[in-house]
Amino acid sequence: MTTRIVQINMKAHDDSALGRFWAQALGWGIDSEGPGVTNLEPVGFTYPDPAFVYVDIIARPEPKTVKNRVHLDLATTSAAHQAELVARLKGLGATLADVGQGDVPWTVMADPEGNEFCVLEPREVYGDTGPVAAVVVDCADPREMARFWGEATDWTVHEVTDTQATLRSAKGVGPYLEFIRTADPKSGWNRVHLDVAPYKGDDLEAEADRLRGLGARDATDAGFDPSAIHWKVLADPEGNEFCLLTPR
Repeated sequence: MTTRIVQINMKAHDDSALGRFWAQALGWGIDSEGPGVTNLEPVGFTYPDPAFVYVDIIARPEPKTVKNRVHLDLATTSAAHQAELVARLKGLGATLADVGQGDVPWTVMADPEGNEFCVLEPREVYGDTGPVAAVVVDCADPREMARFWGEATDWTVHEVTDTQATLRSAKGVGPYLEFIRTADPKSGWNRVHLDVAPYKGDDLEAEADRLRGLGARDATDAGFDPSAIHWKVLADPEGNEFCLLTPR
């Protein structure tokens, strides 16, 4: 029994407007499960597909108050492509952002609701990832995050150091999952988090128990009623919330 990362979940004041921004940024299509939920999917693919980490945008009233601990890195193929993408994203409503990065070759930006993301300079390692090079998670201990997420999912651990850990789908396709050591403490509920799902035919409760045995815990401090949902809300060993969806 195992699970895999299928999407990220992003909170927004206006899910439709933010969904339009990210759909245009990534070149993806838009779907909706109903009021307050906007799904972004690459055109021509069936969810879930290991070549992509999909995006769900959920309407929530809480304001963004701190830098997100989870963000997207966007891939580019050349210096000209990087400059063109930055300009296009500005035209869509993104702004340049300063998170203390200093003089770096990538461009830090924020979407129209202030969610940070990076437009990377061309890097060979991201040549086949698609528009999203990596999902990046701030953490205190990359080694522990690699241990947990490498055992929690069937994603392959590619690199582990004291400052960074990198995983990718066992299929060898799609974006990377990267844990970057940062001194900033986690504050409040993450506005962007990972969603994972067991495979079809697996048991949700058994998988939740397995993840708890690896160091996950139930995340029940956000004021929601666990009995009202059909998925599990858990947190990894550093308290980063994630959803364990029904098998698919």
